[in-house]
Amino acid sequence: MGKDTELVILFADVVGSTRLFETFGDESARDLVAICVGVMRRATEQHGGKVVKTMGDEIMATFEDCDSALDAAVQIQTEIRAHPGLVVDGQQIAVRIGAHFGPAVIEPRDVFGAAVHTANRMTSQAKAGQIIITESIYRRLASEWQSVSRQVDVSVPRGQHGEVGVFEVLWQGEDATSMLPAIATITEQHQPFRIRLHYLGRDVVLDDRQRATLAIGRGDDSGLVVRGNLVSRLHARVEAGKNRFVLVDQSTNGSFVRNSKGEESFVRRDSMSLKGSGMIGFGQPPEPDSVHTIEYFCEE
Repeated sequence: MGKDTELVILFADVVGSTRLFETFGDESARDLVAICVGVMRRATEQHGGKVVKTMGDEIMATFEDCDSALDAAVQIQTEIRAHPGLVVDGQQIAVRIGAHFGPAVIEPRDVFGAAVHTANRMTSQAKAGQIIITESIYRRLASEWQSVSRQVDVSVPRGQHGEVGVFEVLWQGEDATSMLPAIATITEQHQPFRIRLHYLGRDVVLDDRQRATLAIGRGDDSGLVVRGNLVSRLHARVEAGKNRFVLVDQSTNGSFVRNSKGEESFVRRDSMSLKGSGMIGFGQPPEPDSVHTIEYFCEE
């Protein structure tokens, strides 16, 4: 049974992703979207939030604190805007962000309730590069955040009985950047990291900037195809997390990880950090030279 609580619901999505797929094709567009989603996930986790789920080019995240949610939102916008790998035809790829504070029902892998619909509505009202929040968040913000927010509209979201004040956070203004010097210089301070995956004589390198995620499974649409009766069509993915890479299992039979010290872990419908080096077995324990096993090497 879900747990009722009040919290911040935040949505962030890539603006114009359909055009990316039409222009560059599925593989290149997926890589661009993956960079954006990696930025969204890192910023959320670095400010104490939780990514509840990803939906293609969009994430839904939760925060207990309104100020932390805005810290994450500004970091997302700042990193996306400055990322050299997100320039398409001379234009920077942009994201839009919407958030609301209110009651919601938390379940292990999802969040439900009117607050979710309201946050989603704020996202749909946001333009490229904007952060749109409700009055419910605005009233709970520190004075510094309130000073760089302005009311732009009123709305009547689904499930609400009255109007909701709609505010824009002016994160690009001088007041916002002087208030958040650490965020303004975050891309300069960030130290890149990467992981190398070795499978059947082939190396695939992921990093937290250019290519931040890789789908693995027996399906032909996977970034790394691993055949086997115990391997699911979309078995798992490796993606950038908070200063590390994580293995996210989505399979029926689970994944086995054995590190260089011989310590073995099992993960099924969950995630775990990948550190140092080791082997990953899909559907069965990893063995050297097996067609069900890949080797990984984390590099900084």
